[in-house]
Amino acid sequence: MATTKKSKKDVKGSTASMHRRARYDYEIIAQYDAGLVLLGTEVKSIRAGATTLSEAYAGFRDDELWLYNVHIAPYGPARENHESTRARKLLLHRRELDRLRRMMKENPRTTVIPLRMYIYKGLIKVELGLGRGRRQYDKRQAIRKRESDRSMQRAVRQNQR
Repeated sequence: MATTKKSKKDVKGSTASMHRRARYDYEIIAQYDAGLVLLGTEVKSIRAGATTLSEAYAGFRDDELWLYNVHIAPYGPARENHESTRARKLLLHRRELDRLRRMMKENPRTTVIPLRMYIYKGLIKVELGLGRGRRQYDKRQAIRKRESDRSMQRAVRQNQR
C-alpha cells in the first residue's frame, strides 16, 4: 500500500478564515496556536468558510483568554442557530496564558489578535498573534522596505538570466 507524502502546507491544516490586514496593522511579536470552544452549528459554518476575523481581538477575563468580535454566520440548514458574535473561550496551556499576560503587562501597547482560523486533524484552531499596533509612519516604512526587497529580488532574477 502506497503512502501519501504530506506537503509542508498541510502541516498546519487548511485555512478556514484569515485576517488579511493583521500583519499590516500590527507588528507581530509572538504567535500561539489555540483551540476554541464552539457549538455544532459554529463548526459547520466555519467549515463552510462563513467567518470574519477583521475586527476580532482576544482578552483576559477571569484568568481565561476569550475571543471577541469574531463573526461566524448562522448555519443555513440548522433550525436553532448560535449568536453570530458571541465571546468564545480560547484553549491554551496555563504556561502559555501566563506568558501572554506577562508580555502584555511588560509592553503596554500590545494586544492579542487572531491571524487565521484553520482546521487541523478535524479540530478548529486559531493562530493568535501578540502584536503592537503600528503607527502610520511605521506602515509607510514597512511598505518601503517591502518594495525595495521586491526590486532587489527582481534585479537578482534578471542578472541570473
